[in-house]
Amino acid sequence: MKMKKFTLLYCKSFLLIICFVLMTACVSQVPKTGKQGLDRFITPQCFDRKNEPYTAIVDSHVHFRPFGGQAIPFPELNEYFLKAGVYFVNIYGIGQMLPADSDCTYYLDCIGTPALPTIKNDFVNAANLVEFKSKGVHMTLSMTFPDLANPEHITETIALYDKEYPNMFKWMGEVNMMKQALLGNAAEPATKKSIDKWANFMALLEERGIPINIHADLGNDSNPTQFLSLIEYALSKYSNNKIIWAHMGLSKELTTIDPLVHTNILSAMFYKYPNLMVDLSWRVIHDNYFNDPEKRTIYVEFMNRHSDRILPGTDFVASRKKDFSIYYQELEVTSRILQYLSDEAFRNIALGKNYFKLMKLTYQAPMICPS
Repeated sequence: MKMKKFTLLYCKSFLLIICFVLMTACVSQVPKTGKQGLDRFITPQCFDRKNEPYTAIVDSHVHFRPFGGQAIPFPELNEYFLKAGVYFVNIYGIGQMLPADSDCTYYLDCIGTPALPTIKNDFVNAANLVEFKSKGVHMTLSMTFPDLANPEHITETIALYDKEYPNMFKWMGEVNMMKQALLGNAAEPATKKSIDKWANFMALLEERGIPINIHADLGNDSNPTQFLSLIEYALSKYSNNKIIWAHMGLSKELTTIDPLVHTNILSAMFYKYPNLMVDLSWRVIHDNYFNDPEKRTIYVEFMNRHSDRILPGTDFVASRKKDFSIYYQELEVTSRILQYLSDEAFRNIALGKNYFKLMKLTYQAPMICPS
C-alpha cells in the first residue's frame, strides 16, 4: 500500500515537472511583454499589442515646473516615467509663472494675478538635469521662456542659454500664441505684427533643427475658428520650421466643434504645410472628443491617415500636490485613443517613430508582432 502511494506521488511529481518544462518552452516562443528600457529601442524586438500596454512610450509634452508653488523633485519624476513605461520625455518648464509671493499654484484659481514669461523654470530644469542626470530616460530640454507677443529679445536670450548650458536645449515650447485661459492673468496674445518679428529666432531654430511647440487656440464654442488665421499666418511665414500645434488646437473654451470640421481643417493644413505636426496632449481632448464613440471614430480615421504628423503627450504639470497616480492617469487617458489605431499609426505615434525622426535620434520604434 505504501509502495503504491509512493509510486503515485512520484508519477504526479514527474508529470508536474514535465508540464513545467513544456510551459516554459511555450512561453519562450511568445514575444516578451513589458517595456524594458532604452535598450529595447536600440535593437528592438517586436511589440505585442495584445499583451503590452497601449500607453505611449514618449511624453513629448510634460511640464516639470508648475505655475506656482513647489514642484515634484526631478529624481522622483524620473521614477514616474520609468514606472509608467515612458522612456522619451521633453522637459518643459512653464513659460508663464505666478509671482513668487503668490499662494496660487494654478492661474485659474487666481484670476487677476499676473502670470508672465520668465527664464526661471528653464534654468531650474537645466540645473536639475546637470545635477541629477536622467536615469533610464532620454530627456530633451526645452526653452519655454519666449514671449511671442514681444519677441524682440528672444534671440539674445537664447545666446544666454547657450552660454550657461551649451548644446543642452534642443526644443522650444510650449509657448503661447493665443491662450484664452490666460487672458485673465495679464497674458498678451501674439498678433500678426508680432509674428512678423519672430524672424530672427525662427531662423535660428530652423538652422539648428529645433522644433517649436505652439499653443494656439483654434477658437471657442461661440466661434470655433476665431483664431485660425493666426496659426495659419505663422505657418505660412515660417513654413521651413518644425512647428507642433499643441493640443490639436483644442482647449477648454472649444469643446463642441464638429469633428469632421476640425479634422478637415487639420488635414488641409497638413497638406499645405509639410513641416506641421500636432500633439495629442491634454485630457481635455479625450474628455470632450475621444471619449465619444462616434467622434472617436472620426479622429481614429484621421490619425490613421496622417499618423506621421502626430506626437503623444500628457500635458502633466508637476505640482507637488500631485503624485505618480495622477501622472499615470494622465498618461493612460491621453493614450487611450491609441489602442484603436492601425498598427502603422500605433508604431508611428505610441512607439516613438515620429519622435525619433523629428529629433533625428538613432533609436528605433519596434515593429508590431504578427497577430
